[in-house]
Amino acid sequence: MTGRGTLEGEAGARGHRVAIVAARFNDFIVASLLKGALAAWTAHGGAADDLAVIRVPGAFELPLAARKLAASGRYDAVVALGCVIRGDTPHFEYVAGECARGLQQASLDTGVPVAFGVLTVETVDQALERAATNAGNKGGEAMETALEMASLLERL
Repeated sequence: MTGRGTLEGEAGARGHRVAIVAARFNDFIVASLLKGALAAWTAHGGAADDLAVIRVPGAFELPLAARKLAASGRYDAVVALGCVIRGDTPHFEYVAGECARGLQQASLDTGVPVAFGVLTVETVDQALERAATNAGNKGGEAMETALEMASLLERL
């Protein structure tokens, strides 16, 4: 970039390798997020051989797996998918907050984009809305963010 131009990434998947790390807890929601991420990967030209899907027990485990994947040198980006629904105990704050902090730290430590596709919601209805298979699926949005950031970092 020279002068005052704007530099942005593109959400193209061709030539990129991406890992999706998805929680099994609340899988009735996460499965839809995963479908959205896979659909976005395909829609943006991604090849099946360039995509890995890794499952972990829950959202709290996402950061460690994401960091290991990002540090491996095999992936241009990592997409983290999960769902934390507020309950009657402070468990939500611990899991959601530490998951977010850990995923950000994984990205900062490795220089590999880690897209935050973890729903942190008050109710099951809110989660279902954000994981809908139509436009607005947060799993698909997380994949597009990961691809755009991978592209941008190549240009910086």
